[in-house]
Amino acid sequence: MKKLFSCIFCVLFYTIITTAQTGPRVLVVNAHPDDETSFPVILYKITHELKGTVDLALITDGQGGFNGSELGSVYYKLNLTDSTVGRAELPRIRKKEMMEAGDIMGFRNYYFFDQRDDYYNLNPVPYVSGQNWDVPFIEKKLDQILAAQPYDFIITMLPYAGQHGHHKTAAIMALRALKRYKGNHRPVILAGSTYLDEKPEDFTMLEGFPETAMKKNAPSFYLDVATHFGKGKQVSYKVIAQWVIAAYKSQGDMQENPLYKGDKETFRLFDINDDAAMPKTKQLFDQLTKSGFSSNQ
Repeated sequence: MKKLFSCIFCVLFYTIITTAQTGPRVLVVNAHPDDETSFPVILYKITHELKGTVDLALITDGQGGFNGSELGSVYYKLNLTDSTVGRAELPRIRKKEMMEAGDIMGFRNYYFFDQRDDYYNLNPVPYVSGQNWDVPFIEKKLDQILAAQPYDFIITMLPYAGQHGHHKTAAIMALRALKRYKGNHRPVILAGSTYLDEKPEDFTMLEGFPETAMKKNAPSFYLDVATHFGKGKQVSYKVIAQWVIAAYKSQGDMQENPLYKGDKETFRLFDINDDAAMPKTKQLFDQLTKSGFSSNQ
């Protein structure tokens, strides 16, 4: 009888904990450790202010990030700019750095796909086709992740023509996973980026990949991260971005010319989303605007 009551108590306790999760549940699908520095503030605000959850699916092992690692080599006492050393050591180092950055943003889970981060190029075809990456493995793992968790949103990088081929492929893999999704709780998928002003890059679709089409006549959604608050108006949410970027000691070029360049994190709806996506996304950004220090701006 005591065992029965214990089991019932455990079930009730788990139910209370899971139902207490009232904030948005988000899955970020990225190619490299540090890609989340394109939109770190929304992830921070979701976990810290909206009491939501953020999980990260990371496609590559990050071994190709040895350029710009001169100071990182001194910090880690390893010659990371040497491609042989960098490719051997950077997967371990960059995962550690990413989890340090993830602690700042409040990430819950990390899913590592460990596909080879080979070299910088703009062409997604060798990866999407399965020539350079194990696409069946990626698809199976993404399907399992989406089936196991009732996510409200998926966030990828914007797969525009000038974007890294790995970034484009990560977005395509996420879009195709959502297309395969058969569950009842269909997440909204957004393309995230940061710009110097409110006008996002003129992008309608990545040529050759119709699944990347943006929803016509849909507005872009913005998170203002540059408006100052606090005594003397000396602080903004861009501080969070700098904390996150600073975690990547091996990626020195990020501190010199960080991916995070703008005053607004910008998010756009892919056309694959259903009609309910727009009001759901508007509700999210209304909540973000009213939460934390944003409500005092």
